[in-house]
Amino acid sequence: MNLIECLDVFVEVGKSLNFSKAAASLGVSNSTVTKKIAWLEAHFEVQLLNRNTKHVSLTESGRLLLENADMLAQSVRGLKELVQGPVLTASGRIRIGTPPSFGAVHLAPAIEDFLRRYPSIKVSLLLDDGRSDLIAENLDLSVRIAPRLKDTNQIAYRITVVPQVVVATSAYLQAHGTPRTPADLERHNCLVHTLKAPTSHWTFTDSRRATHVVRVNGSFSSNLGESIQNLARLGHGIAMHPRYMVESDIAAGRLQVLLPGYEPQGLDIYAIVQTRRNLPHKVRLFVKHLRAWFRDADWKRRPVLE
Repeated sequence: MNLIECLDVFVEVGKSLNFSKAAASLGVSNSTVTKKIAWLEAHFEVQLLNRNTKHVSLTESGRLLLENADMLAQSVRGLKELVQGPVLTASGRIRIGTPPSFGAVHLAPAIEDFLRRYPSIKVSLLLDDGRSDLIAENLDLSVRIAPRLKDTNQIAYRITVVPQVVVATSAYLQAHGTPRTPADLERHNCLVHTLKAPTSHWTFTDSRRATHVVRVNGSFSSNLGESIQNLARLGHGIAMHPRYMVESDIAAGRLQVLLPGYEPQGLDIYAIVQTRRNLPHKVRLFVKHLRAWFRDADWKRRPVLE
């Protein structure tokens, strides 16, 4: 029960000394009035009203409460506004966890634009491998990139989908041949991201929307995309990366996009929070900002297939 609502009901009953008139005045049912009065008496542990089938009167405690009910309700409302102030205003600090490459290169511009829009907000960015605990690290939200969330109990807002590409150097392809279908990858040295592909399976969709799942393996795996990217640049094997991560390598000719006609499974970007209920206003604003920002991202408008 809400204390302020119960006090408002009690004031109406106390003034009219009639449950039906109070219910009509408030636009609620008689049973609602009865329940709220009963809750208020239980809350204060006193009888506030004497009542029978014909009459209602105030007890001594009831008269005292009626005299001070408005002041009490105003005090509770003021306390509520004081406590909710940081939640309902666009101010304060937001602590965010994010993968290093994405956070430093692609999330940073979104944060800069957000801070210009809301100058009373500050942001602290924690670059990690995705395993930080929100409560232990005192994070307001964690930005995660994955084919799917491993923990279905996590409270997550889906921000967007990231297209992926399969890449290798021309030197690697000259030495080992160029794969033409996903099944060909089984014969190649594939560099596996242990967080994005924990079971070493890569999934593709062809032009007919048929799904192809292949188990890949190779001499190197890592939980950090940059290390896989560097080995791919050195010609050590074939890698799958988010398009944004290798865009400059593709443009400069350091890496080539493979498997035209087969689209790798995209990665979802999530904003994971501690609670959906009573989420601070500043965090809601940031999640909304991320959705708008990445909806218009350049790398989303470019074709995935070469």
